[in-house]
Amino acid sequence: MTRQIPVLLFLLLAGAAQAMQIQSWQTEQGARVMYVHAPGLPMVNLSVLFDAGSARDGGQPGKARLLNQLLLEGAGERDADSLARHLESRGIEISTRISRDIAWIDMRSLSDKNILTVALDTLAEIIAKPRLDAEAIARVKERTLAELRLSRQSAEDVAEQMLMQALYGKHPYAHDPRGDEQSLAGLDAGQLQAFHEQYYVAANAVIAIVGNVDRNQAELLVNRLVGSLVVGAKAAPLPQPEKPKPGILRKQFPATQTHINMGMLGISRNDADYFPLLVGNHILGGSGLTSIMGEEVRNKRGLSYGISSHFSPLWVQGPWMLSAQTKNDQAESTRQLMVALLRDFIDEGPGKKQLEAAKKHLVGGFPLKLSSNKKILQRIAVLGFYGLPLDWLDTWAVRVEQVSASQIRRVFRRRMPVKNLLTVMVGGKKK
Repeated sequence: MTRQIPVLLFLLLAGAAQAMQIQSWQTEQGARVMYVHAPGLPMVNLSVLFDAGSARDGGQPGKARLLNQLLLEGAGERDADSLARHLESRGIEISTRISRDIAWIDMRSLSDKNILTVALDTLAEIIAKPRLDAEAIARVKERTLAELRLSRQSAEDVAEQMLMQALYGKHPYAHDPRGDEQSLAGLDAGQLQAFHEQYYVAANAVIAIVGNVDRNQAELLVNRLVGSLVVGAKAAPLPQPEKPKPGILRKQFPATQTHINMGMLGISRNDADYFPLLVGNHILGGSGLTSIMGEEVRNKRGLSYGISSHFSPLWVQGPWMLSAQTKNDQAESTRQLMVALLRDFIDEGPGKKQLEAAKKHLVGGFPLKLSSNKKILQRIAVLGFYGLPLDWLDTWAVRVEQVSASQIRRVFRRRMPVKNLLTVMVGGKKK
């Protein structure tokens, strides 16, 4: 029988959902809009998301990220320094970031009409008219190369990238979004401009707004922003990844500890098994030291300095990763214990107390995920990008509560069998 959400918590969740009414519409140019009226502060948070993450690099790793970073290195008549001064003098914040699926441009501004108008016009120019100056390209490339050199000195980074490459092979998710030396060297302004013209278009955009503007004002803002973009076309669907070959990959690394990364293909954002896998993962390794892995590997046996697991849902199956760090001479025994614990969990599922504790923690912590305009913006932007239903946040806690132990066991047996496990071990030799 499904355990009921405590009445007070249910009312808090329901009240938050009612206060945060998500409205959505599509512009004539094809951009999807997600909007929440939040008049409590004289601020507006706005994000523009393009289906232009590193999965769209097209055989030139690092292209999507390089372009995304160059947006703030000059736009229109302003170079990087002039643009930075223009924004700072008005208290306007604009930043960019990228994942394998999404290229983000985030803006935060006062809702005062004069400042907000400047903020929006500047944002539109940044998105539509990046300068792509040779000096800026060289500067961002060098910064990226420094990041790559630093990452190669980290066993954790090396292990993670090795696992992604092993899991995805020739799929666009396989490569490091930062790219590599050879690819970065070959990228020029013409290639970056062509990428921009293909993907930074209205039909490939999602715009999310949270703040002190009403619906009519929000529509005017969106129309002003979208009006600066070419209509274009939505990016083509990504291919499904091929099933990877399981096994163990080892790499010697000058370190006193070994990083163990285990993984399989996980879930997409629209996966039917999303909630049982979410709750099951939380019990297995997602809740840190209180998880099964945390209790058995770290607390009881002291084998790991840290251990965790997580799903990264994407357009298509994102990775499921189980990670631990341990002394070199304990690496093999730690790996074997992790595999045994995973096998036991798949065979037996969670206990009643474990399931109740996981639900309590997940549902109890959910309001914190919506505790600021910035967090609300992040959530509704993702809903819009992946085409999730508008009631996703309203029903999230109820759907977590509906997950049963038998459901978790069935889904993990079917989706996450030990025979599919791919393991990467990066560290030094035993002493």
